[in-house]
Amino acid sequence: MFGWEFPPHISGGLGTACYGLTKGLAKNDVEVLFVMPKASQDEDQTYTRIIDASAVAVDFTQSHITSLFQNVSFIEVNSKLIPYVGINQYYQLVDQMRSGTIETQTSEGKRTFSFTGKYTQNLMQEVENYALVAAQIASEYDFDIIHAHDWLTYKAGVAARKISGKPLVVHVHATEFDRSGEHNINDIVYGMERYGMSEADAVCAVSNWTRDIVINKYHIEPKKVFPLHNAVEPVLKEVVRKKYVKEKIVTFLGRVTFQKGPEYFIESAKKILDRDPNVRFVLAGDGDLMHNAIERVAELGISDRFHFTGFLRGAEIDEMFGMSDVYVMPSISEPFGISPLEAMRAYVPVVISKQSGVSEVLTHAIKVDFWDVDAMADAIYGILHYPALATFLGEKGKEDVDNLQWEKVAARLKKIYNQLLNS
Repeated sequence: MFGWEFPPHISGGLGTACYGLTKGLAKNDVEVLFVMPKASQDEDQTYTRIIDASAVAVDFTQSHITSLFQNVSFIEVNSKLIPYVGINQYYQLVDQMRSGTIETQTSEGKRTFSFTGKYTQNLMQEVENYALVAAQIASEYDFDIIHAHDWLTYKAGVAARKISGKPLVVHVHATEFDRSGEHNINDIVYGMERYGMSEADAVCAVSNWTRDIVINKYHIEPKKVFPLHNAVEPVLKEVVRKKYVKEKIVTFLGRVTFQKGPEYFIESAKKILDRDPNVRFVLAGDGDLMHNAIERVAELGISDRFHFTGFLRGAEIDEMFGMSDVYVMPSISEPFGISPLEAMRAYVPVVISKQSGVSEVLTHAIKVDFWDVDAMADAIYGILHYPALATFLGEKGKEDVDNLQWEKVAARLKKIYNQLLNS
């Protein structure tokens, strides 16, 4: 299995999903070797063995490896393709880039690559180097199936498939249409996504919403595209409900990017505050639209009702949900969306956009169009002011989430694996 991130070092839902899926597969008697660009040695290896790509030496004396890449040339693109980072981390990454973070070591025909494992300006180079390492791993290890998560690892998956001849599954957690919108597509990323999907023997999409995009926008054969909804890790102990202010708290948690629709959260907040000024709003996360979000809150004159926490992880997320009265996910195009499940796990009522994969599996959530800020505001206001509604959604939502288990998702995935192996 090829991935780009794994807890505790994550930038969003991708790493969380990879962990849940490997744990679920282990409980279905599937052994997983999980390859990542740069391991930190603090990853939980209870259910999977982590392979650090930075520690793998690529043997360029092996003709079957070099022949895969002998026609590859690199074209430098003057573009800072650095998704999923906030303002401070962006400048840190630029400084690292200028000082030279991509290093290699060569010895007797063998070469190791030093990956950052981040989303830096050297991202495309790292993607290509990761494919080289994947080819080497495929020539050394014994395995039955190759599974590659999201576009960053698709070339690695294809390289491993060409070396080993084993079936390839690519897992679509998001597409370029989700991240950038219909009219701002990055052609390089789109091309890599389509290449991976076309070369794969099976494509797993995290929702029917995403499956439709894969079929209609990437022109992939429908019979090889399988919906595979995400799940959520069960909590070992109940989230503590503890508030430090008397006002009700409405929370947005996610990357502050175009895809996640933070501007719609802010506009609906203004409409609610016009009716009830005794509400606080929390925008938890970071991203390229953070500066715009802060400016818009100031323009609307609601700064004293807004809190910006920055990126949260682990126990911080549980603590935030423990303070929240409503969780809102106003995503413009959300392949799935794990954060509503995390909120519902803590008995928090949720309002989510209809343009999300998670809306397909939730019964007890209020669903609105992302652009309809009036409906969004009405839904949030209703939950805040009708305790019986809030209690009903909180308790029934928890039941919804308890039925979404990674072990069940992995069982469906194992059936896809067996179908490929027996075909």
